[in-house]
Amino acid sequence: MQLYNSLSRKKEIFKENVPGKVNMYTCGPTVYHFAHIGNLRSYIMEDVLEKHLRYSGYDVKRVMNITDVGHLSSDADTGEDKMVKGAKRENKTVMDIAKFYTDAFFEDCKKLNIKTPDVVEPATNCIDEFITMVSGLIEKGYAYLAGGNVYFDTSKLDEYYVFNKHDSEELMVGVREGVEEDTNKRNKNDFVLWFTKSKFEEQALKWDSPWGVGYPGWHIECSAISLKHLGEYMDIHCGGIDNAFPHHTNEIAQSEAYLGHKWCNYWFHVLHLNTNTGKMSKSKGEFLTVSLLEEKGYNPLAYRFFCLQSHYRKQLVFSYENLDGAATAYDKLLKKIAALNPVESDELDMAAVEKLTASFKAALDNDINTSLAVTAVYDVLKEKTNDKTKIYLLNDFDRVLSLDLVEGAKKLSQKNEAPVEVDDFAKYVEEQIALRVEAKKAKNFAEADRIRDELASKGVTLLDTREGTKWSKE
Repeated sequence: MQLYNSLSRKKEIFKENVPGKVNMYTCGPTVYHFAHIGNLRSYIMEDVLEKHLRYSGYDVKRVMNITDVGHLSSDADTGEDKMVKGAKRENKTVMDIAKFYTDAFFEDCKKLNIKTPDVVEPATNCIDEFITMVSGLIEKGYAYLAGGNVYFDTSKLDEYYVFNKHDSEELMVGVREGVEEDTNKRNKNDFVLWFTKSKFEEQALKWDSPWGVGYPGWHIECSAISLKHLGEYMDIHCGGIDNAFPHHTNEIAQSEAYLGHKWCNYWFHVLHLNTNTGKMSKSKGEFLTVSLLEEKGYNPLAYRFFCLQSHYRKQLVFSYENLDGAATAYDKLLKKIAALNPVESDELDMAAVEKLTASFKAALDNDINTSLAVTAVYDVLKEKTNDKTKIYLLNDFDRVLSLDLVEGAKKLSQKNEAPVEVDDFAKYVEEQIALRVEAKKAKNFAEADRIRDELASKGVTLLDTREGTKWSKE
């Protein structure tokens, strides 16, 4: 398998540290708000990577952190803790919103068929591990105390900009605008390992430490949690491209300084989901959620299908027009699968199985090329072989794609075969027409228009005549 490594900026043949076993780490959400569909694009693509590794026979252990403390409104250690901001916004405790949005995140993942990682670890569970690692960095001469905070000293490194070679434009990807420079730092790239001082005194979560009562910096969390569960050597570290700098850059700096050797071999970064106005962003209030897509009538798996149609290293442009195209294609695909009629007595066509499986695996072995993997699904339907073989292959490919290809087709067939409750719907329409008549009599034309528009959204056309309002259904 070849995998693009953000560290070397090229595709490399994947070679695990321990034969047959893969250690994999994912930067989890900061649970101060709902995950937006741009965040979830990254998790979908990481899910495909994990499932393809398992499909290929690897024993995978995947760890994800939950950031419930320490992630400031700038990724570069300035601003207010996002968890505190979220708690203020909703007039709840930090732990209340952490639980609510953690549950919401995994509910979204379930809707998108994203597998829950083998280990999910909230940052607040690992304070002792953070303190141990910070203490070790101080002992090794890589950290210093200034202004009440503990900082990592980047001047001690041979190389800091491991992902971007001092490209100033790239370096701003993970940094928020409107932040103040920390005057306690010795070097501009130094970052906080442990806070005891902040201009925001309302920090809700604090712990005793050798440096005073405080809380961990964001970057130390992922390093310490990965060391706790995966040991000193990691195969693959995943995240969105905006994590590359400063977060992943700082993870590498502190982890390799602490360990004294290379820490992670492959870095897997998923590019942004953009809208017409730019990158989707919670910090700017410009984001869509899975629940909002559902409210608009979209199947969450149509969004997964939309993501799989594009390579993870390409920016993906979201619009409802683009999503409509993917949803229509997904629905047509399920209808084609629903039309298959496998005969139990037929034998599997092993020549077709071997040929089509090889094509599918080759697509994913080539840097997780999901668009070609989806093409392989259509190739199954075009293949001149029996339907039993096609169903077998679709189920097999769905172990990685997780599009509910066969099960979704069955549900679609059952839905189409279900009796239509014409009488109930007609009764509903007549009731709405009566309410509209009353609204017009009361000169509440806004309400009358609202009822008309709501019926139109359900395919009902109204025609006002002298004899009353007539209606028809598309």
